[in-house]
Amino acid sequence: MLIAILFTVAVSLGGGALTYLFAKDEGLLWRLCAGNVIGSVLFFFPAFLLASSGMCLDESAPLILIASLAVASVPLLLLKRKDIREEFRHEKDLARGKVQGATFAKLYRFIFYGCFALLFVFFFSRAMIVAADGIFTGGSQNLGDLPFHLGAIFGFSEGCNFPPQNPSFAGATFSYPFTADFLTALLVGIGADVANAMFVQNVVWAFSLLVIFERFVVKVTGDRFAGKIAVPILFFSGGFGFLWFLSDFWDGSQDLWAFIWNIGKDYTIGDEFRWGNAMVTLFITQRSLLLGMPLALIVTGFLWKNLTTESTENTEVRRAAGYRISPLLPAFVVGLLAGTLPIVHAHSLGVLFVVSACWFFFSLEKWKEWLAFGIGTALVALPELFWIVSGSASRGGEFIAWHFGFQAGDTNVVWFWLKNTGLFLPLLISAIAILAIDSFTDSDDEGEPDEKRSRVGKKNDPAIHDSRFLIREGSGLTYVLPFALLFVIANLFKLAPWEWDNIKVLVYWFAGSVPLVALFLVWFWRKSVLLKVFAALWFCVLIASGALDVWRTASGQIKNQVFDKQAVDLGNWARFYTEPDAMFLNAPTFNSAVVLSGRISVMRYPGHLSSHGIDYLPREADVKSIYAGAPDADGLIEKYRIDYILVSPAERSMLSVNEGFLGKFPIAHQEGEYRLYSVRSQKSEVRSQN
Repeated sequence: MLIAILFTVAVSLGGGALTYLFAKDEGLLWRLCAGNVIGSVLFFFPAFLLASSGMCLDESAPLILIASLAVASVPLLLLKRKDIREEFRHEKDLARGKVQGATFAKLYRFIFYGCFALLFVFFFSRAMIVAADGIFTGGSQNLGDLPFHLGAIFGFSEGCNFPPQNPSFAGATFSYPFTADFLTALLVGIGADVANAMFVQNVVWAFSLLVIFERFVVKVTGDRFAGKIAVPILFFSGGFGFLWFLSDFWDGSQDLWAFIWNIGKDYTIGDEFRWGNAMVTLFITQRSLLLGMPLALIVTGFLWKNLTTESTENTEVRRAAGYRISPLLPAFVVGLLAGTLPIVHAHSLGVLFVVSACWFFFSLEKWKEWLAFGIGTALVALPELFWIVSGSASRGGEFIAWHFGFQAGDTNVVWFWLKNTGLFLPLLISAIAILAIDSFTDSDDEGEPDEKRSRVGKKNDPAIHDSRFLIREGSGLTYVLPFALLFVIANLFKLAPWEWDNIKVLVYWFAGSVPLVALFLVWFWRKSVLLKVFAALWFCVLIASGALDVWRTASGQIKNQVFDKQAVDLGNWARFYTEPDAMFLNAPTFNSAVVLSGRISVMRYPGHLSSHGIDYLPREADVKSIYAGAPDADGLIEKYRIDYILVSPAERSMLSVNEGFLGKFPIAHQEGEYRLYSVRSQKSEVRSQN
């Protein structure tokens, strides 16, 4: 764990220094959190290029680490600039002031961040549980995702899978965004335990997301209180599931305390609900999103600030504000960061395309900045996209098709979204309605002093004292347009072979809409004592269901076995005693012992393959033929260049296994009911006959 912590600190410094090129007036905590996300991406590219050049992680990980850290630390040279160094000192003094002395505001801030940090520790400690009797997960939705990520991690760290093949579908390019898993693999390569490495990264990325999202909301709303309450709305997202929870409690025989400690199911995802809590269904399962979302929010926050501030062509104004760099450089640098998203989290890049396209038309006078941003994005993104598409087994036609209502099915779509998101949609619609009314009455205030009309936009005055409902700079409808469009698109089309994967876009609709809902609650809170009660009640309803599901995971109420002890032992044996490029045949399941070996499989779980648009049916038929000992079995073994065939309880239950046919191969290793056949000698005979 110490290795992972030291690595986190190291990449955060370089990435944090880079933020001085495009972000002004940010606190030191934000820079460190943004720096960890940016630094992780900066570190990835040289490390991946070195590994792809033949320096496999199992042998050269320390050298790759040192060289890549050197590259990722280059932005620290920016601190040699006097203006940046002075800004850093100023932020350091402000940070010191925030922790010195005892005030209610400082105590509140400490409790806020401390509680979430502690929650993340308990929550992500359940992602992977290593025990004497196997490997488990405490995430209700992580049963299939954990072995998928382990297969990618061990493929890099133990199997020298460069250039990356899909570990679950041999011979195809690994088109899944694997940056997060590669970073974990490098830590494993230098001696870190995989569970500890994943844990530290997940906690740090989640905390970085919290800080970056909070600051994003403050940028949009100009209100610090809205930033604080927006965080639990995102992390405890859910709908009306808590009503089902109360019904289950009422129908049961346990007291409330016992029932809370023995919750039998999730209340945001399942038979009744399909939206899912963000932490339970996304952040613990989709590690690429956990890294990609804070990066996308950094970019989106910059674009919004660029949209709502004066033109950067006024160089004298920028210099007075502390900038000593080219006016177009910040947009170009942020574009470079956005361009990394295809290999970090591809859906995030699609979201940024919609957001930037919408906002571009509202700031055409800043076309130079937009052009710089677009060039920076294209320089990095286009080569990545070309590489991902080349050799991929995914079928592009599977990704976009007409599909109405997300996963509403036969349910009325209005009721579906009300049930799944609770009060969020009514509050959001109310907030948008007020913004629309305000936009039509804005001309009535033209004679009023600027101070009154833009009060909530003032940097250090987050309060809303009048009856106006505004977001910063009064550009509310402009802000909300792209996020509303994302919601519409995700309800009209499926954007992936599996329609539920639209959640990867819908989560951005939700996150982008949270600032409006949070400000709406704050607006009510500040109006009167009676309305404070309503605002507090609405807030509790918004987070109740998600909090139940997060609590169920964090409190250790779930423990699902992913691999039994025999699978772990066989996987460890194969990792050390088979060739890194060995080809394995196993049952098409998500938790084959081969996952733990770091070796490539002819085919694994059809659910993962179909969700990536891969036509697996012909290969699945070949797998069945080999295990059945069909007449063409030997030819198929040669076709796929299979080195080892696994027979375990999974193969015996899912396939027709011809033990007589497999018996002609020597047993390379056996662990209880797990038997690994070596077909290498038989392959040689077949080749010699041909």
